[in-house]
Amino acid sequence: MANLEGKVALVTGGTRSVGKGIATGLCEAGATVYATGRSVTDRKLAEVAKAGGEAIALPCDHADDAAVEAAFQQIEAEQGRLDILVNNAWGGYARLRNRSANKGFKWKAPFWQQPYALWDEMNIVGVRSNYVATACAAPLMIGQGNGLIVNISFYAARRYYGNMLYGAAKASVDAMSRDMAHELKPHGVSVVSLYPGHVIDRKPKPNPKRETAQFIGRVIAALALDPDLQTLSGAVLETARLAQTYGVLDTDGTQPIPYDTL
Repeated sequence: MANLEGKVALVTGGTRSVGKGIATGLCEAGATVYATGRSVTDRKLAEVAKAGGEAIALPCDHADDAAVEAAFQQIEAEQGRLDILVNNAWGGYARLRNRSANKGFKWKAPFWQQPYALWDEMNIVGVRSNYVATACAAPLMIGQGNGLIVNISFYAARRYYGNMLYGAAKASVDAMSRDMAHELKPHGVSVVSLYPGHVIDRKPKPNPKRETAQFIGRVIAALALDPDLQTLSGAVLETARLAQTYGVLDTDGTQPIPYDTL
């Protein structure tokens, strides 16, 4: 298992689902992990902290630039470094999570039938938030001469997955990762887009067709320790294929198979 003792990580949107699992996987590897969320508390992260390392709640609304800047200032003041940034915060599922307040919303409706606000929900917290967080992290990582930035994306960036706005947002994340990597390469900082597979919180029984969110964190931990990390900077990567390379197993002992193809 990867050993991230002494390393500091930040997972945006790290209080539930994919973000919480990533934070757990990084803590499991021994990292000090900050997790942002609008209502995050250390108590809410107690389960994450049980994995190992240290989990620190960092309340932050990623639609508020000043709050994001303050979060990074706190990390710098408390730790003096940042080794891993995982941009996971995502506003595009709010209507699915609160169907009672969004009656009639259909994820697979054609774009001309979608509410215009859905564009903003996906792009403000999901694309722009990745940019702002990375812009805040860059000076700190440049100063230490290294760092890994992981932007959580998905196969919808490359082919249609039932929602045009979703595909456009994920394609933006991939393009941003590519160009950020180009500008940060001279400073030893790596940036990648990472595609998870079919994610579930827990596996009641072994199932290689599904990935736990903690598995994603384990893969990121292994990626961060790759001595050839810079050669991957700017690339689109898949959790399952990286796991095959690094020998990472999911919590059920299986090695998940890739969800799709690039």
